[in-house]
Amino acid sequence: MDFSSAALRVLRQVAESGSFTAAASRLGYTQSAISRQAAALERSAGTALFERRFDGVRLTPAGLTLLRHARAILNAVEAAEHELTGSASRTEPVRLGTFPSAGAVILPGLLTRLAAAAPHVTVTTREGTTPRLLRALRAGTIDMAVLTSRPPHRPSDGESPRLHIETVEDTELLVAARTAGSFSGRTAVHVDELVDAPWITSPSSSTEPRLGVWPGLPGRPRIVHTTSDWLTKLQLVAGGFGVTTVPDRMRAVLPPGVTLLRVDGAPPEVRRVLLARLPGRPAPGISAVARTIASAAQP
Repeated sequence: MDFSSAALRVLRQVAESGSFTAAASRLGYTQSAISRQAAALERSAGTALFERRFDGVRLTPAGLTLLRHARAILNAVEAAEHELTGSASRTEPVRLGTFPSAGAVILPGLLTRLAAAAPHVTVTTREGTTPRLLRALRAGTIDMAVLTSRPPHRPSDGESPRLHIETVEDTELLVAARTAGSFSGRTAVHVDELVDAPWITSPSSSTEPRLGVWPGLPGRPRIVHTTSDWLTKLQLVAGGFGVTTVPDRMRAVLPPGVTLLRVDGAPPEVRRVLLARLPGRPAPGISAVARTIASAAQP
């Protein structure tokens, strides 16, 4: 078998992106070039590595096996490049993925505490939804990820080997509304009052869930604004242009004019914050980041 590093990077990017088109965009290739590299990989491997599906591309078991080795090979190549160019340092780099609301609440404190406790660890971050971060973790383009899950709390992608996952904390899902709006002076709202409410949500797709509408809301929600940016969502709420769902952990960073309401008449919605990495003995830098996140969550 003869695999070039360029072909292995294509494999890694397809695994992370979930499609040939997205992989081509990230790598700066044409889609036809990605398809040719994928076909060449499969010819060299002598087996199918990619499963073409209606919702994108997933790796076959053989593809996942090759991906595991590709991660090690590409990490070694990149380490060699750093040494040869003289850019290798004594710091320990850790690539951390976070879901959107974690950036505002978890990340600043984490980086501050880590700088004091482990100044040799250098963290770079990347934001994404939980499905996207799981793909990046599998592909080896991040080292660990802060994820979120909803009941029954099964965030894993179901692929083998199983990821190492630790619970960081549980937080209640609430509804954000304008303080001076129709729910002024209240701490709770009945789910039936939300049926006709204007909702501000995140974009969704076949692989990305829609976030921002109360789960199990009777009827079809009336979505008036769609944005993936939390600041935009909350400023729209403050302006009285709609409501959205917000985890209770974000209470400390709400802008003026926004209040959080419990939802009565429906089961409580708990969101779990998780820390995930690939199985096996973690590098010291990854362990340091994990300890800092865990200690920050303790009461």
